[in-house]
Amino acid sequence: MNMRPSRVLDRLREGGVVNSFKFNLSCPRAIEIAGLLGYDCAWLDQEHTPTDLSTLESQILAAKARDMDVLVRVPRGSYSDLLHPFELDASGIMVPHVMSADDARTLARLTRFYPIGRRPVDGGNRDGAYCLLDFRQYLREANANRFVIIQIEDPEPLAELDAIAAVPGIDMLFFGPSDFSQAIGAPAEWNHPLLLQARRQVADTAIRHGKFAGTVGMPTQELLEMGYRFFNITADVIALAEYGRQKLDEFRRLTNATPAPR
Repeated sequence: MNMRPSRVLDRLREGGVVNSFKFNLSCPRAIEIAGLLGYDCAWLDQEHTPTDLSTLESQILAAKARDMDVLVRVPRGSYSDLLHPFELDASGIMVPHVMSADDARTLARLTRFYPIGRRPVDGGNRDGAYCLLDFRQYLREANANRFVIIQIEDPEPLAELDAIAAVPGIDMLFFGPSDFSQAIGAPAEWNHPLLLQARRQVADTAIRHGKFAGTVGMPTQELLEMGYRFFNITADVIALAEYGRQKLDEFRRLTNATPAPR
């Protein structure tokens, strides 16, 4: 018996490009549809949504049923907030607003087992096959098959980015343009020179330290040439709103063009 390997890590380690579908809503059936479509990863969010652990558990099970990884963006709270997604058998976590090398080192210590860190151990959950995995095997496979992503979405950590990227146990630097744009006083100015510079710096630094680089949006040639390999390409709220607006506009065109009944 072995821990389920990570589809995301396997593809990235082979030099591939990975996609994810972000979910703000709570329906596990929607996640299963994404898996049926062939998405690599479902990104679930606990930072900005009221998703509780019971809901998270059902969403993770839906993704696993279709061999899709789950990435959970955790809230910045206690160390248990970092562990619960892993123990529910999510493939990875994303930690928002990492601000310093000390912050990154603390996160690695809390989320990685020996010999990398000191993550508290309880193999009696889904990721440890309810104690059916050998203790040492559990630690070894969790370190190898589960990933930790940190978000760089503020200007402050850029000064320590090399030290941040050098931290063992951190797999990916993920550039967040939305928060970064407001942090530099230029909300939604996607071509602002400081934002463009930071996006390139994040990718360059990640690659130099043997880490992966991720961001939001489609994989443009420019981003691929920078070295970005993980892309969140859509979200449930966007898909629902855009499709719903399209159908409502079509309905209004058709009904306005139809003569009123006599």
